[in-house]
Amino acid sequence: MLEDQVANLLQSYLGNYVRGLNKEALKISVWQGNVELTNMQLKPEALNALKLPVKVKAGFLGSVKLKHGEGLQVLHYEIGQKYDPHFDYFLDEFNTKNGGQRIATLLMYLSDVEEGGETVFPAANQNFSSVPWWDELSECGKGGLSVKPKMGDALLFWSMRPDATLDPSSLHGSCPVVRGNKWSATKWMHVGEYKV
Repeated sequence: MLEDQVANLLQSYLGNYVRGLNKEALKISVWQGNVELTNMQLKPEALNALKLPVKVKAGFLGSVKLKHGEGLQVLHYEIGQKYDPHFDYFLDEFNTKNGGQRIATLLMYLSDVEEGGETVFPAANQNFSSVPWWDELSECGKGGLSVKPKMGDALLFWSMRPDATLDPSSLHGSCPVVRGNKWSATKWMHVGEYKV
C-alpha cells in the first residue's frame, strides 16, 4: 500500500505541483559554471502543503529518517545544461557539522526528457551495452551506469557503504539535455538530524 501511495504521488502530483509553485514558495539561485542552472529549494511550508499521509512521510526512505534530510532541492535543466560528475558526500569538516555526513540521495524525476538528461554514474564503468534501453541513451548516458529520466520515477543511491566509509562509486552527474527540458527534485539524507 505504501509503495502505491508513493508511486501515485510522484507520478500524478509532485511533478506538476512543484513546477506550478509560485515564486514565493521557492528560494531561487542560479549557479554558474559551464552552464546556468536554476536551483530552487522548497521552503518547508511549501513542502508541508503537499499534505502527504503521515505514513508516506515516515516511511518514504525506509530506515532513513526524513528529519535527517536537507530541504528539497528542485533543479530545472534546459537544452545543453548539465551537472558535471560529483559526489554528494563532503570531504571537509565544516559541512558535516550539521547532521553529519550525507548518507543517501533521493533523486525524483519531475518530468520526462525527450533526449539526454540521464543521471550517469561514470565510476560504474562496466559494459552496459546489453541493457534493453541502451539505444535510447545519449552518448553521455553511455559513459557509465545511467538512468533515463521519467516523470514519477525516483532513484535512491547511497553515498556511504554499510561500514560507514565513503563510496567513490556514488560519483554521478546529469548528462546534457539534448531535446526538451528536465525537472528533478533532490533530497539529501544525513547520518544524523539535519537542522534547517
